Amino acid sequence: MPKTRFQALAESRNREHVNINETGKRSDLFGKNVFNEDKMLQFLTEEALDKVKSAIFQGTKIDRKIADQVAEGMKAWALSMGATHYTHWFQPLTGATAEKHDAFFDILPNGRAMEKFGGAQLVQQEPDASSFPSGGIRNTFEARGYTAWDPTSPAFVYKTTLCIPTIFVAYTGEALDNKAPLLRALHAVDQAATSVAQYFDKNVRKVHATLGWEQEYFLIDKSLANSRLDLSVTGRTLVGSFSAKGQQLDDHYFGVIPPRVLGFMSELERECTKLGIPVKTRHNEVAPNQFELAPVFEEANLSVDHNLLLMDVMEEIADKYNFSVLFHEKPFSGINGSGKHNNWSLGTDTGVNLLSPGSTPMKNLQFLTFFVNTIKAVDTYEELLRASIASASNDHRLGANEAPPPIISIFIGQQLSEVLDELEGVSKGKLSPQEKTELKLNVVGKIPEILLDNTDRNRTSPFAFTGNKFEMRGVGAKMNCSKPMTMLNTIVAKQLTDFKKEVDALIDKKSLKKDEAVFNVLREYIKTSKRIRFEGDGYGIEWQEEARRRKLSYNKNTPEALQVITSKQSLELFKQMDVMNEVELKAHKEVELGAYIFHIQIEGRVLGEMVYNHIIPAAVKYQNLLLENIHGLKEVYGAAHKKVADGQLNILEQIGEHIIEIKKLTDEMADARRRANGMSVVDKKAQAYCNNVKPYFDKIREHSDKLEKLIADEFWPFTKYREMLFFK
Repeated sequence: MPKTRFQALAESRNREHVNINETGKRSDLFGKNVFNEDKMLQFLTEEALDKVKSAIFQGTKIDRKIADQVAEGMKAWALSMGATHYTHWFQPLTGATAEKHDAFFDILPNGRAMEKFGGAQLVQQEPDASSFPSGGIRNTFEARGYTAWDPTSPAFVYKTTLCIPTIFVAYTGEALDNKAPLLRALHAVDQAATSVAQYFDKNVRKVHATLGWEQEYFLIDKSLANSRLDLSVTGRTLVGSFSAKGQQLDDHYFGVIPPRVLGFMSELERECTKLGIPVKTRHNEVAPNQFELAPVFEEANLSVDHNLLLMDVMEEIADKYNFSVLFHEKPFSGINGSGKHNNWSLGTDTGVNLLSPGSTPMKNLQFLTFFVNTIKAVDTYEELLRASIASASNDHRLGANEAPPPIISIFIGQQLSEVLDELEGVSKGKLSPQEKTELKLNVVGKIPEILLDNTDRNRTSPFAFTGNKFEMRGVGAKMNCSKPMTMLNTIVAKQLTDFKKEVDALIDKKSLKKDEAVFNVLREYIKTSKRIRFEGDGYGIEWQEEARRRKLSYNKNTPEALQVITSKQSLELFKQMDVMNEVELKAHKEVELGAYIFHIQIEGRVLGEMVYNHIIPAAVKYQNLLLENIHGLKEVYGAAHKKVADGQLNILEQIGEHIIEIKKLTDEMADARRRANGMSVVDKKAQAYCNNVKPYFDKIREHSDKLEKLIADEFWPFTKYREMLFFK
């Protein structure tokens, strides 16, 4: 009997009831553990505060004298919060976060001790970079890498450690992380968008990209999750027969939150609030034991940091409540997976959302300018946007019925489509007074009314306009938002840069007025980007065929999707926008392909272990029980035993067939893995794992799941879907 499974079930059933004692206003707790402006007012000199603000808003450098002042104030605050250590908190190319803790404690020459933390420790550290992925930027034996303080993301105290958000770069200056390229992309879009926004408002001095993520996740009882080798090691179930009840009744979505889960959510929200993460929304998602939380929108860099911090905090608090939190995009087959929708927009320092229409035709023309340029950017660089959401785990979700397909398209709704269709007919060159009036009053002027009533939604669209923002729906639940945000802001920056050049040329050379020039350029963009707009169902062969006719890319898997990163067009784009150089792009591609290989490799090894050490032994053990039964019937009934043992014989035969097939397939998978491992070129190795190793997973699973249905429940070694997904 599989003791581990039944012990886990007993533990999960005996969990104590959770009492939720939440009191007080969240607003009183917000930012309690963050070195924000309120704390800086208390602990910094006026000079230091002004310099930090200037660094945040204007990007100016902080000299060593000011850094020492900031460090002293930050240390005093951290010690008052009970901190004993500090760390540079960074985002290596693993996709997660990293930190090395150093104590404030130091020894003086006279043997006495004191708490020490200066500007040198604040601004820069030198962690060992040898074990982080670099994609060939540095040799393994060259350990030097630098973390550098990012003042635009405030330091915070988590438990007893002062955490200082930083970038991570190589000795040679190339980025070894996901944050440095993001900061460069945000700077590029700021410059480009500010120049365009000044067509409409000369007072605009800065444009910031905003991000609001929606984090989906599963909660599984810790004992049940730990009883599954595949969940513990890979984050998803490699085998498992569907539960009779899944999500088909739609009775979990927006349902009453279970008390134990509500206790977890309440404590999570309190901790997030203290860390300055503005979590606002929580609810049950579609699949059983699936949930979602979402914050108030923030500046993109800070929002990315908050999402990574949130996932770390979630895992710790989940453990406290005897949960395992699953961020894998597809932890269970047959039910919805988890995404992390990225809601993106652009806002000015004057308080205007550039993707929201205003009260005048000129403000609506500003909206149209940024709206159409975003569409044009996605149309031009749709393959790059697809590459930014590519991963081994997200491949399981993209194209499934709960997620957008791997073909990038944009949904804007019927009414906005009609507006763009009308703008296609704008005259070339100068506009007549009648045409100007018609455009401003009856086309552009009506946009606010259109958006007010535009409730259309298309859940299959990878990139949808949802009122005053674009929603990027293909981002995977466990992904670092830096990747898609770097890509999106870079391509929009490039497009806005090109737009301004074209408009200025029409004004200077064709003597067109500003609004005439803008309309002329937008008209051409609407025409040339029409292929990316799609209002229909994104699933099925019909859209795939239509996408091919439109010459949209259809990169089904990660190895295919990542090839575009080092194309000539991509290299030129990132160089021109000063976001990543050729060395960094090639390194990022190699790291992503390497991660893909390792994920599939690990899953293949775990699956092989499950087959040989658990599934086949369980099947053989049940075979032996059937054989004993058949032998006993033969002793009683003699030759007539076949009639009364027909069912047992049939089951015995089926089990035998599945054992033969599952062993054969597992052996073939191991051989395919060995052949792939012998390849030295990372692109070919990734393709081999994708095309020659991974296809065995579903074939092996099919036989395992049939064995699960045939074998008596008490013999099956793995906790079943119905047990993991419907515990109370």
